[in-house]
Amino acid sequence: MSEAGGGRGCGSSVPQRAPWSLVAATAAFCLVSATSVWTAGAAPMSREERQKLGNQVLEMFDHAYGNYMEHAYPADELMPLTCRGRVRGQEPSRGDVDDALGKFSLTLIDSLDTLVVLNKTKEFEDAVRKVLRDVNLDNDVVVSVFETNIRVLGGLLGGHSLAIMLKEKGEHMQWYNDELLQMAKQLGYKLLPAFNTTSGLPYPRINLKFGIRKPEARTGTETDTCTACAGTLILEFAALSRFTGATIFEEYARKALDFLWEKRQRSSNLVGVTINIHTGDWVRKDSGVGAGIDSYYEYLLKAYVLLGDDSFLERFNTHYDAIMRYISQPPLLLDVHIHKPMLNARTWMDALLAFFPGLQVLKGDIRPAIETHEMLYQVIKKHNFLPEAFTTDFRVHWAQHPLRPEFAESTYFLYKATGDPYYLEVGKTLIENLNKYARVPCGFAAMKDVRTGSHEDRMDSFFLAEMFKYLYLLFADKEDIIFDIEDYIFTTEAHLLPLWLSTTNQSISKKNTTSEYTELDDSNFDWTCPNTQILFPNDPLYAQSIREPLKNVVDKSCPRGIIRVEESFRSGAKPPLRARDFMATNPEHLEILKKMGVSLIHLKDGRVQLVQHAIQAASSIDAEDGLRFMQEMIELSSQQQKEQQLPPRAVQIVSHPFFGRVVLTAGPAQFGLDLSKHKETRGFVASSKPYNGCSELTNPEAVMGKIALIQRGQCMFAEKARNIQNAGAIGGIVIDDNEGSSSDTAPLFQMAGDGKDTDDIKIPMLFLFSKEGSIILDAIREYEEVEVLLSDKAKDRAAILKGKMIPSYIINSNPEMESEEQPSSENDSQDQSAEEITPSSQEVGLVEQESPEESSLNSEPESSSPADTDNAASVSASEQNSNPMENHETTSLDGECSDLDNQLQEQSETEEDSNPNVSWGKKVQPIDSILADWNEDIEAFEMMEKDEL
Repeated sequence: MSEAGGGRGCGSSVPQRAPWSLVAATAAFCLVSATSVWTAGAAPMSREERQKLGNQVLEMFDHAYGNYMEHAYPADELMPLTCRGRVRGQEPSRGDVDDALGKFSLTLIDSLDTLVVLNKTKEFEDAVRKVLRDVNLDNDVVVSVFETNIRVLGGLLGGHSLAIMLKEKGEHMQWYNDELLQMAKQLGYKLLPAFNTTSGLPYPRINLKFGIRKPEARTGTETDTCTACAGTLILEFAALSRFTGATIFEEYARKALDFLWEKRQRSSNLVGVTINIHTGDWVRKDSGVGAGIDSYYEYLLKAYVLLGDDSFLERFNTHYDAIMRYISQPPLLLDVHIHKPMLNARTWMDALLAFFPGLQVLKGDIRPAIETHEMLYQVIKKHNFLPEAFTTDFRVHWAQHPLRPEFAESTYFLYKATGDPYYLEVGKTLIENLNKYARVPCGFAAMKDVRTGSHEDRMDSFFLAEMFKYLYLLFADKEDIIFDIEDYIFTTEAHLLPLWLSTTNQSISKKNTTSEYTELDDSNFDWTCPNTQILFPNDPLYAQSIREPLKNVVDKSCPRGIIRVEESFRSGAKPPLRARDFMATNPEHLEILKKMGVSLIHLKDGRVQLVQHAIQAASSIDAEDGLRFMQEMIELSSQQQKEQQLPPRAVQIVSHPFFGRVVLTAGPAQFGLDLSKHKETRGFVASSKPYNGCSELTNPEAVMGKIALIQRGQCMFAEKARNIQNAGAIGGIVIDDNEGSSSDTAPLFQMAGDGKDTDDIKIPMLFLFSKEGSIILDAIREYEEVEVLLSDKAKDRAAILKGKMIPSYIINSNPEMESEEQPSSENDSQDQSAEEITPSSQEVGLVEQESPEESSLNSEPESSSPADTDNAASVSASEQNSNPMENHETTSLDGECSDLDNQLQEQSETEEDSNPNVSWGKKVQPIDSILADWNEDIEAFEMMEKDEL
């Protein structure tokens, strides 16, 4: 890695603006590679092994990209389970996730510069020709301004950057005449109407054909946007201005950033997650470094690198100081309230914060980067992938994993900064897990549940744009790349923009607007590259010494969700009432509730209902205590409900050509063989006759010794089970008769019995929605004999194929196919962090029963939203004093785990053994569970789904 400043050592003073050079120039502070230092802690990886892993990344990319081009193009994305393209409007809506799709061949555009990085110049040239020939940017479709900017505009600019580089080299793209740039400019003008607001913050969505507000546009009525959505434009828009000379793009992006900076909370210097684009009021006042905010911070630092405006660095440093002061609780990064930053806003973290260690490397703050990265790696080793969200005690909160690349990104930057071969081993683990658990015949499928290994029919464009780019660069030597990667900066979508743009078409005023808003203490800011002797002491075990205390942090963790709250009362003040301690018969507790603005209502059925009116609290502090109390009470109620639920199961197709690589999410039954306590059931499938299984089977010889397929409807589930069991079936799969239903869009449910004794049913029974069931039915039509595995979670393919002839392409895709123990299922701890509750107006049953009159899966209980200042919860009076989670969050005042560690660990293990379930949706829920579905959790999930970053 070259030194910064044209030969200056990184320990020397440099000007405020320098031609920085760290791995694709993304380091605002140059960090030299220390490959010669790290001789201890991890064995060096030979060049041959690195080349082997690099070649494996190339093969994986070919598998994903080739299947997209063969089965999906010109659609936006590939659906790898059904081997077809995802076309918006032709598939069930996934909500905000689909806002990235604009019928503009998204995956192809997003992959352009990846092809060059992977030295596939011929494929790149072909891809550019396809984009110019086939892609239409004038479609009547509403898209996300944010996603379209980072994926499509960024993809076109990244492709243009490398096209002109190749043309200059004289070997490829000699015909190219800035066509991609002209497309980017066309798209830029299509996005500009979104900025037509008084604040300068863009609308979150725009119609590519009709723009904003017009009746045909079907958009322009939104009032809110996420901070990252409005603050992640400057790199692409400024690059477009610098490339074309049209300054309007950079001006609009700067105006949006200026407004966000002005609206920061002045005492904490933090920004919220969601802001009103018209008034500038914070709609969500929690702050973190994950979903909804993440790339705002990233673009402040990288804008300084690319554009040379020191105000961006000053803003970043100001925010970073606040992050490290309030949000960083090494190795955790926890959201806080912007007005009261000592108060945690949630007790879980989302997967998008995995980018932050990489950003800390670019800042030059190595120690916390190593700590957080190691914590994330321990979570990955437990679950094979990073769940979309996990709690502070490292249990799964949201179980999905859409193949996000942020952790690979941070791994790459940490390796480039330290040269520690440990991070090569981390990258090797990522490759193995992708091949073992996500690879399917038509590409790579997102994980629907990291605990069961079930798949989702989804392969996002960012998987090709980022994951393979970072993994290949991790193992590549400089000579393996056909251009100097350090001449470019990575956008948040890993697109490459050349550093020479910093000196091109500089028509934007560089007035330091930061000083207009606050007085800065320059002593806190680093205007020089950090001295490597400080970053990397002579002790070669430096990084290992930081990681070592975190080796068992996931398996032996002390919950930390309330540490800061407890510490704040060290002065002797009485801590607030905790939900776990509350007793409805205690007069003192009732008085505390009244002070917090919480009213208690006794219901006729023996329960008590709690309602908070913030304006009735004695003070704002009491109101916040009341909000936290309500949140805790709902968590306790939700936890008790989840203990009564069964977890989802897995149907894994193990016969040719699937060989265990397709895993379908299945609903369990409350009767029959419990797959979590017994060995899995394996067998060939056969359709029962009659197909509904409601009478004695007429083809018992066909289902004898096999797993029977039955259609839902016309009789009870238990009756179907008895009929196929009497015919000799070893298991049953009920397939939904509601055509088009899918676990992607509909909540799973558990099949109930018939109200009678079901002990006579000895075989396992699972339920598949129509879409998942059709995958098995299609396989039968094509391959006749289809063998499946019914289990509580997906099994390692090495164990499945043991003793069988393994096809060479399976071996090649997973050269070290060893049987690994699957992580045990976790109880999912659902947390809420909202200021509103959406109660249900109905109280309904916990599970579904099937009857001739009932076959719909999609109805939802009605709900209504109360006033913003009101919170409500209903809990059983008996539940308050029998909370199984009592003391679960107890910590000692010094932050160390209390003497209850062993007890808590035993309790956790007992809970996992007896109740390995996680929270998963159902059509109907009891009212206490519905109360747990806070608006903010829903908003945060939707924000995280669309905030791919």
